[in-house]
Formats: sequence, C-alpha cells, structure tokens
Amino acid sequence: MSDVLVLGSTGTTGSRVLRGLRDEGVPVRAATRNPVEPGQIRFDWTDPGTYGPALEGVSAVYVVPPLGAVAPGQLVEPFLAHAPEARVVLLSSSAVDEHTPGLGELYRLVRRQPGWAVLRPSWFMQNFTGDHLVARGAREGEIVTATGDGRVAFIDAHDIAAVAVRALLDPEPHNTEHLLTGPRALSYAEAAVLVTQRLGHPVTHRSVGTAEQIRRLADDGIPTAFAEVLAGLDEGIRAGAEDRVTTTVEQVTGRPARDFRTFAEEELR
Repeated sequence: MSDVLVLGSTGTTGSRVLRGLRDEGVPVRAATRNPVEPGQIRFDWTDPGTYGPALEGVSAVYVVPPLGAVAPGQLVEPFLAHAPEARVVLLSSSAVDEHTPGLGELYRLVRRQPGWAVLRPSWFMQNFTGDHLVARGAREGEIVTATGDGRVAFIDAHDIAAVAVRALLDPEPHNTEHLLTGPRALSYAEAAVLVTQRLGHPVTHRSVGTAEQIRRLADDGIPTAFAEVLAGLDEGIRAGAEDRVTTTVEQVTGRPARDFRTFAEEELR
C-alpha cells in the first residue's frame, strides 16, 4: 500500500489516526506546518504550493478541514484535485450536514473521490482535558455553557480515530457518513458529577444565555464570529439536537465506544 496522508497530524484526532495507522504497519505521511521529525511533510492550507508534494502518490488521506475558513471548499477543492484517485476520509461534526453553509459543501467534494467517508462525531470527551475552556472550568470547579439541560453523547477521540483508520484501510471503501457518539448521552450537569468523583473537588455546571456565552468565549480570546458559532452549537444542544446515541463505533471497529465514566477515571487529572 502506498502512503496515507494525515492532515492535522499533531491534533486531537489526527495524532491518534497517525498512531493507529502505524500500528497497522501502514506507511504514513504526517502533515504539519513545521516538519521536524522523520515521516513529517510540510503542509499549510494557506500555501497551495504544499498541496501537490503532500499528496503525490498517496492512496488515502485523512482530511481535517481548514479551521475558521469562511469558505473551506475553496481550499479543499484544489487540494483534492491533486489526488483524484485517493480515498478520502473527512472529519466533520454531528452538528454539520450537507446542507450546512460552508462546511456542508465539503461533503459534495469528498463524494467525488473513488472512495470516501465523512466522520460526524459528537462533542469530544477530550474537551474535559488540557487547556480547553471546559477543562479549565472543571479544574476551577464550574463548567459554564449555554446548553441548559440538553444532553450530548460525548465521544472519545480514540474511537473517532479507530473508525477513521478502518475507513482509510478497509478493502471496500465505506462511501457513507458515520454519525459517531459515545454509548450514552449526558447533560453537562451529569458529566460534572462524574468529573467531581474523579477530580476530588466539587464541579458544577452553570447554564447561561447565548449572548453571555458569546461574551465569555470572546473574553477567552476566541474571535467573535467563531464564538457566535460555538454558542449557537450550545443552543442546539439545549434544544435536544445532540441527544442521541449510535452504535456506529462498534459496527465499524468491532468494539464498543468508550463510556464517559471510564474516560474520566482513566484520563482526568
């Protein structure tokens, strides 16, 4: 098998996809803006000159779209033109479908490829770790969202990556969208109870209005336009848009998706 190109190779899902492919013995190119290690190749969405060299001779590519691009299709379309025979696995979101302005256009583009899959994961469990605003709130004792009592079937990034690896490597291309969730839906208040048990100090959830959430996100350094998008996603959760559970992870990988309690016990510090 020729090389598989992984975009976002240092990110939450890309790094795990990279590891999964290597565990399968697949030759991998790790795309990054600043390659410093063997196996890494320079790639930058803002520099079309990097597209061709990154894609030359690859059999498949894991695509993480350009973050924050108003019209991502204008970058993704010429990128994919360099690899018309490659299988493409696109990372999208459970909140995005083919009718969503901007990001929804990417579905049409990847369907042109001879093999494709669109991953539509729910909210990441990993948002409760590292420097994410939710994680920082948990460490400080209060998670603030505009989700109300709405529920989300949080998913582990390892499970997303496992599905991506199968979509990239299975003999028959999947040629479908995969809606990916964890095994149960939780409100942020319910998640906070499990986080409390692991961290050993009280963690609560406070729901605010959309306008206040936009202000909070902007105060944290997020551009206002993107803060409005994120707060709008919270609105969707509040309205029940993410209160659903699928078994896609198990159907594709042969093992059940990781539960939030297990994630909290093993990864929260």
